[in-house]
Amino acid sequence: MIKRLIVICFLIAMGQAFALNLEVTQGITAALPIGINAFNGDSQAQEVASVINNDLTLSGQFKIIPTPGQGAIHPVIEQWRMVGADSVLSGDVIRTAGNRYMVRYVLADAAAHGRVLLSKEYQASALELRDLAHHISDEVYQKLTGEKGVFSTRIAYILVQRNGDKTQYTLDIADIDGSNPRTLLKSTEPIMSPTWSPDGRQIAYVSFEKKRAQIFAVSVETGGRRLLTDFLGINGAPAWSPDGRQMAVVLSKGGNPKIYSVNMASGQLTQLTFGDAIDTEPRFSPDGRSLLFTSGRGGTPQIYRLSLGDGKITRMTFEGNYNARASYSYNMKNMVMLHREDKQFNIGVQDLESGRVTPITFSSFDQSPSIAPNGRLVLYETQFQGKGILSLVSIDGRVNVRLPARSGDVQDPAWSPYLS
Repeated sequence: MIKRLIVICFLIAMGQAFALNLEVTQGITAALPIGINAFNGDSQAQEVASVINNDLTLSGQFKIIPTPGQGAIHPVIEQWRMVGADSVLSGDVIRTAGNRYMVRYVLADAAAHGRVLLSKEYQASALELRDLAHHISDEVYQKLTGEKGVFSTRIAYILVQRNGDKTQYTLDIADIDGSNPRTLLKSTEPIMSPTWSPDGRQIAYVSFEKKRAQIFAVSVETGGRRLLTDFLGINGAPAWSPDGRQMAVVLSKGGNPKIYSVNMASGQLTQLTFGDAIDTEPRFSPDGRSLLFTSGRGGTPQIYRLSLGDGKITRMTFEGNYNARASYSYNMKNMVMLHREDKQFNIGVQDLESGRVTPITFSSFDQSPSIAPNGRLVLYETQFQGKGILSLVSIDGRVNVRLPARSGDVQDPAWSPYLS
């Protein structure tokens, strides 16, 4: 039986309040039950606890157990165990000197009567507390699941703001929960297709600032940028290779759009696909041995695989009348893509062993999927109340999270690699 739970989490992000709407659509009873004690300290302590609570909830791997004991501030471990918590996280955020804080936490095994699983202490400034909270979430997540967490990664997206006949496009980055947005660049002409370098230090994107398509790379730290391609016609859909030495791009300089590889050191160009069909949206496999791409060579847009060793092309999708913008999960067991059955566009996941496609979103406005580096969550563009927004969905479709709306339309999201 599908269980539905609407959780509204109000967070305070360096003085700016916003809400996240979390919708757990199924499987909550299979998630890991964890209790989070109120952290000792001032409002900054509650900020840290709130961020951790939100991180673990949106991961889809945890069920947050309500505080037991008739509102007890710090229930004992046995009280947590009695209400079903397998583990309990407690902590302190203590102001030391100036604007500095000491943050310490303990993760205890409630099922083993309080056996300590993790115990750490950090020093941080007030401005570093949110990043530290995400880091603690990563540590707790990895300890309890055995997998690396993604809470300290970032997302990039294009924000489109319209004012009368004027339109501004910005390339922004933010925490994965949508907080701490920061603008890397602005333009009155369209910006498209941001994609992170494998070290997370650069973002490649398509710019129309010269009234034609060009591909640039911008430094996340400094905002400095360099021009990568500037051919006549289409310059689009950049994608870094896992080692950062090559970039796959789509160019129409020879006629129909085809996929090329650009050597990032020398600029040497190599054509990878041929023929009369339109080929676009390349994405490298995690092992760097192949590319997924979208092509109409079979009559409708479908996903194909190009082996970089021998040039062999294999059709990957057969379910649905439109499949596009595919990328592998980190373990290469699944492929996430834009999927259409009849007229309904949603995000689909294809099991690469069986070929079965499972839709994981259902609004019919969903597009531009980008998968988390641990393969557990998918970031995508959708619509809510007539605006373009971003949402997160777990790879199994159990959890769907609507990120805070911006003033404008948000599109073309891209999830960063691990940043540390």
